[in-house]
Amino acid sequence: MISLQPIMPRNKRIGFIPDQIYPVYIRKSFSAWFRQTFRALRSRNYKLFFGGQSISLIGTWMQQIALSWLVYRLTDSVFLLGLVGFSTQIPALLVTPVAGILIDRYSSRNILIITQILSMIQALLLWLLIFTNQIDIWQILVLSFFLGTVNAFDAPTRQSFVVEMIEKREDLVNAIALNSAMFNSARLIGPAIGGVVIALVGEGNCFLLNGISYLAVIAALVAMRLPELPKKSGRPHPFAELIEGFRYTFGQLPFRTILLIIALINFVGVSYSVMLPALARDILHGGAHTLGFLMGMTGAGALTGALFLASRKNTLSLLKYMPVSMGLFLANLVVLALSRNLWLDATALFLGGMGMMLTMGSGNTLIQSMSDDRMRGRVMSFYAMSFLGIGPFGSLLAGTLSQKAGLPFTLLAGAGLTLAGLMLFLLYLPKIHFQVIRKLRKKPANA
Repeated sequence: MISLQPIMPRNKRIGFIPDQIYPVYIRKSFSAWFRQTFRALRSRNYKLFFGGQSISLIGTWMQQIALSWLVYRLTDSVFLLGLVGFSTQIPALLVTPVAGILIDRYSSRNILIITQILSMIQALLLWLLIFTNQIDIWQILVLSFFLGTVNAFDAPTRQSFVVEMIEKREDLVNAIALNSAMFNSARLIGPAIGGVVIALVGEGNCFLLNGISYLAVIAALVAMRLPELPKKSGRPHPFAELIEGFRYTFGQLPFRTILLIIALINFVGVSYSVMLPALARDILHGGAHTLGFLMGMTGAGALTGALFLASRKNTLSLLKYMPVSMGLFLANLVVLALSRNLWLDATALFLGGMGMMLTMGSGNTLIQSMSDDRMRGRVMSFYAMSFLGIGPFGSLLAGTLSQKAGLPFTLLAGAGLTLAGLMLFLLYLPKIHFQVIRKLRKKPANA
């Protein structure tokens, strides 16, 4: 066996570990890291959800790349790419506050089963239209709006459902981070598979596979054994609940600042992500496989950031990561605007994906950790609004601006907005830090 020790006298070695101990030491270190990073999987219900949702999300990202490529192939228009993104996400701005009220009133599991069935129907309708050669851009816009409406209920429900699935409240922060890791693992795998499927057999089969993938998460939801929750009766009028949720969320500096930062990142981030087909084809002169590779690098960076968050124990420390992660995202936009090299762009997208993930994952964890249980659904509906509802305006603006001034100018404009947001966040960070400490100290020890 080749020694791993430096060549020096045995009695001079510092921290000497015998050669035969190294495999055991490495194995135990990895085992400890794995238990710490994936500790929320000790809960049976969350483990079921994690498995089913992982399969479904891979299908979702396959559909995402297929839809972008289909629209660009049919229209050759970056404006229509942005318009499809707008139609998918604008319902979140209008519907999520209503969704938050429903979440606080009714069974989250039942809501999720309904949203998964409706999403499956949407994917299969797109496949049928392509299979029968009846697909047109207006149908894509209508079905995208329909899916966006479904997602406006689905996203905040999934976020608030986490607390019901875990058995130990101290695993809440880890479960939130693992949700992000799951999402971004699919973001890495789905576009790569989707790019291959598009190149081999066309876009239509991506929609069919996505439709089938929803069966996995539906089966997981049905198989869960959830504790009996108290009846949510005697609630005030829904409008009064909406006003109460708004005042609770935006009346506190940490909540409203984090939500505004997430809204900004999504306004800029969604706008450049829907332009990736134009970047892949017109600037880098590639095809569907290039688009899949670029989206996969974004997902790889986001997955790295999510696993980093999952290994963290201290919730308060997440606040200090947000300015650094915003800086990574800013650098990514500048490089994409100026570069014409595939590998440089791929590296920038990796760092940009990590920056987006760390910003939004840290914000999500902090918000959930500080929220009162009775307000969680409404708070997470406002989070979903900032996460999904602002993006469509970015998509529409980016499509219009790219059509008139070019993609590089659009990316630099996004970088300018991100820089302004970063400066404002740093200005208020000391006050936010103090209020977060005070808020977390009021929570139960294992909440």
